[in-house]
Formats: sequence, C-alpha cells, structure tokens
Amino acid sequence: MDYTIMENLLIRPYHPDDENEVIRLWQECHLVARQNNPRRDIERKLRVNPEWFLIGVSEGKLVTSCMAGYDGHRGWINYLAVLPAYRHRGIGTQMMKEIEKRLSAAGCPKINLQIRETNSGVIQFYECFGFTRDPVLSMGKRLTIDAPLNANQNADEKDERTVDPQRSSQGDNEYGN
Repeated sequence: MDYTIMENLLIRPYHPDDENEVIRLWQECHLVARQNNPRRDIERKLRVNPEWFLIGVSEGKLVTSCMAGYDGHRGWINYLAVLPAYRHRGIGTQMMKEIEKRLSAAGCPKINLQIRETNSGVIQFYECFGFTRDPVLSMGKRLTIDAPLNANQNADEKDERTVDPQRSSQGDNEYGN
C-alpha cells in the first residue's frame, strides 16, 4: 500500500469515504471560499493524479490534508490544512515533507502555491520550507462556476445546485471569481 507512517501520523492517499471529514477540516481551517465548492474540487482532483491527494490521520482522526499537482513544469500545493487543535505538533511539516518527496520523485523542479490575503499567518510556515515570494502577480479565470456549499449546509449534505456561467462573466458575481 502507499502509506507513510511518521510517528503517530499516518499519511495515506485520500479515499472517497474521507470526503465529509476532509470538507469539515477545510471548513474549520477556513479554506472553503465562496467560489470553491469543496465537493467539486475533490471530484476534479480525483480525475488528475489522485495519488497526490493525501490525508493524515492521528489518534484515529483525520487531521490534515494536501492536494498536490505537477504539470511537467511546476508543482502546486493546494488545500494544505491541519486541524487547529493539532497544529504546532509537526503534522503540517510531515505532510509538506511527504508531498515534496513525491513531487521531487516525479522530477518536479519547483513548487508553487498561492496564499489568500486573508491567510497571511501561514507565510512563516512556508518560509521555513524555503518558499519565497516570487515577483509575479497571480491571475485567474473561472472556466466553471461552482455553486458554493450553502452556508447552513454541513459537510454531510450533498449540494446538487448548478450555477449559470453567464452570471460570472464580469467577475463580480455572488460566487466570486
């Protein structure tokens, strides 16, 4: 199996049974933005390098996750999260080391990541791994608009709503960009 055990943390590939716990983790870590429906993000990741969608379990509880990708030019880190009650125990460090090991083995020469302006407290964490600010401006364009999880919806409830892409053409719609 594709498992790595680091002290009391078991890092393994995501399994569909993990979905609700992963979404709760992301919600608790404030990683779910209005423009990103986490269920859709998971579905998409499972179509491309699903083996690089890792979760970590400690004390029988899902406590960390990370999605990584590599396009042949750059590696990317997304949704790196550690439950707040489990932070400062080395769990994020263990996850980053595992992801870096896998991307390096694939021949990845550089890893990029984006940090939301509202999450600036994590910058120091990434700097400890040698990440530096690149002199670039990040731009994005939504090709698919996801209906966000309803504010009153918990991770166990499926959201089958769709959104009209025409509503997003100006970038200032209710779902963000």
